Amino acid sequence: FAPLGRRPRRLPGLIPGISIAAMSWVVPVDVVARDLTITYAGASRPALQGVSVEVPAGACLLIVGPSGSGKSTFGLALAGLVPREIRSAMTGSLTVDGSETRALEPSVLAAKVGIVFQDAGSQLVMDRVEDEVAFGLENRGWLPEAMRVRVPQIIADAGLAGLERRRSNRLSGGQQQRLALAGVLAPQPNCLVLDEPTSNLDSGGVEALFTRLADLHMSRDVTLVLIEHHVDLAWPLADIVLALDRDGSVIDVGPPADVLARSRKRMAVAGTWLPGEGPRPSPPLGPTPGEPVVMASGVGFGYERSGPVLTGVDVTVRAGERLALTGPNGSGKSTLGRLLVGLLRPDHGTVRLGGDDPARLPPAVLARRAGYVFQDPESGFLTDGVLDEVMLGLSAAERARAPEVMERLGLPLETFGSRNPYRLSGGEKRRLSLVCALVRSPAMLVLDEPTYGQDRLGYEALIRILDEQMDGGMALVVATHDRRFVADVATRVVTLADGVVTS
Repeated sequence: FAPLGRRPRRLPGLIPGISIAAMSWVVPVDVVARDLTITYAGASRPALQGVSVEVPAGACLLIVGPSGSGKSTFGLALAGLVPREIRSAMTGSLTVDGSETRALEPSVLAAKVGIVFQDAGSQLVMDRVEDEVAFGLENRGWLPEAMRVRVPQIIADAGLAGLERRRSNRLSGGQQQRLALAGVLAPQPNCLVLDEPTSNLDSGGVEALFTRLADLHMSRDVTLVLIEHHVDLAWPLADIVLALDRDGSVIDVGPPADVLARSRKRMAVAGTWLPGEGPRPSPPLGPTPGEPVVMASGVGFGYERSGPVLTGVDVTVRAGERLALTGPNGSGKSTLGRLLVGLLRPDHGTVRLGGDDPARLPPAVLARRAGYVFQDPESGFLTDGVLDEVMLGLSAAERARAPEVMERLGLPLETFGSRNPYRLSGGEKRRLSLVCALVRSPAMLVLDEPTYGQDRLGYEALIRILDEQMDGGMALVVATHDRRFVADVATRVVTLADGVVTS
C-alpha cells in the first residue's frame, strides 16, 4: 500500500463531481461471539471451540495463536463463508450488528463484512486489475460516475498505479495481495477482516498498510478484525486480543496488556509469536561455499510483451551457500527462483543447474537437483491426501525418511497423514510443501516466502532443519520479505528492483 494521509470528510453520496475518496466509512458494526464452536465436515475435532468475545463497533480485534488454532476459521465465519459455503457444523452464536451471520442473506452480510483471505490470490475473480477493483463496487450498485473516481484512486493507494490493465494472474504475490486489499477496501465495508494481510508485502507496503489501518482505527469508521503474525506492529493497534490454543480453544481474551500479563507463558508454549521476539543473536554460517550449483548469466524474462520482468541478471549459487533474494513487490524475485529450477525458461541468457539446462531435465532428475516451494503452497499439490502428497515419486530410502521430516516440521504422520492438503491451515500447507521438498535432500532448495503463516514453533523447526541441510552442502535460495528470516538464515543477500540486480 502507498502511504495515505488523512483526508477531509464529506457526507457519503454517489454524486458526480464529489470525491469518493473523501467519503467517510459507513457506520461500523459490533461483533459478538458466544460459545462459538465450529467443526469442519469430516474433522475429528473442532477447529474452534467455546470462543466468546465482544468487539464494540469501531474497535480492533487482534486474533493470535499457532497454526491450525482456528484463527482463519473465525474470519471465515464472520464473513458467512462458514458454514454456508464451507461444509461445517456451527454451534453457539456469532452476530454482526446484532444479527446472526447464519441468518443474514449473503449479499447483506457481504456489504457489512469485507474479508481478505490468507491466500489473497484465491479471491481474485477478474482478469484485469481495474476490473477486479470495480467488481465489488458494481455488485453493490455504485454509479458509473462514482466508480470512475473510486477505482483509480484505490488502485493508486494500493501502490498499483500503472498496472490498471495488467492481468491479475501476472502480478507478483505481493501485488496480488495489494489488489485483494484494494478490492475489499473500495466499497467501504462496516467490518474489515484481514487474514495475514502483510504475508507477501514488502517492508514499505507493510509499514504503509499499518499506517492506513491506524488511520482507520483512529477515526473509528470501521470495525477491524486482524489475524497477523507481525505482532510488533499489530499489538499496539489492538483494543482486544483473542489468543487461541492449538486445539482451537481460548487461552485468553481481553485488553492487550492484560492478556500479555496473564498468559504470556502459555501463549509462548503454544507457539504464538509475541511482541519483541527478534532474530537469532548469531546464526550459524555453515561450511565454506563449494562448487557452483546453479549459474544464471545475462538472464532476461517477461510474461507479456508490455515489458520484461528481469533484465540482464547474473547470479551464481554455490554448494552450502544461503542466498536471500530481497526487493519490493514485483521486482522479479519469484520469477528468478522459478528460472533457477527450470519452471520457466529465459527469453535471454542462460541458466545451468549442475551444468545442464534445468528446463530440459527429466522430472525425476530435476527433483533431486532442485526443490521448489511455491509462494502459494497449493500450486504444488498434486493429490488429495497429505501422506500421498509427501510420498509421491520418492525412492525407498526417501519414503523411510519421510515420517521423521513430517514430525520435525510439526505434521506428525499419525495426525496429518489422512488429511486433505487443501483443508490444512495456511501455515500447515506451507510446512507440507517444505516436507515434500526437503525429504528428497536436493542439491539446491528454492523457497518463495517460506515463513508466511508460520507460528513461532514452526519457524524454529524450519530454521533447525535448514541448518542441518546446509551443513550437508545443500544450497539455499530464499525469496522473502521477512527481515527476521534473512537475519537468521542468509549468508549473502541479492537485492532486485525493477527486474535488475541492484546489490
